[in-house]
Amino acid sequence: MPKTVTRFLVILVVALGVTFSLHIFILNFFKQPLFGDKIVLSYVVNALLAGTIFFSLQKLKERYKTQIGFLFLFGSALKFVVFFSLFFPYYKADGVMDKLEFAAFFVPYVVCLVLETYSLSQMLNKMS
Repeated sequence: MPKTVTRFLVILVVALGVTFSLHIFILNFFKQPLFGDKIVLSYVVNALLAGTIFFSLQKLKERYKTQIGFLFLFGSALKFVVFFSLFFPYYKADGVMDKLEFAAFFVPYVVCLVLETYSLSQMLNKMS
């Protein structure tokens, strides 16, 4: 596995671990259910998708260097497909998606998105 991918995965796991711990701490502080709303699955799925997308972009960067941004957007679209197929039906089962359900998916999504975007910008800067 390339050094860049390994570095990304380590940073991703640490960032999501810290974020998850903080997320659980806040839920506990406000006396909310700690492991409800598929929070663990959400962090795991977002991590797997982010790792897979970054690994794929790294592998395809030479072959598709002018389309790498579009491939990144495709990866983001894939995340939304996963959200709407795996999480949304569960969250909307009661007819309402509350703040805790929203946060359970979108907090790890945003962390992954920021890390992916930053890492992709670093990759693109090295390519030019």
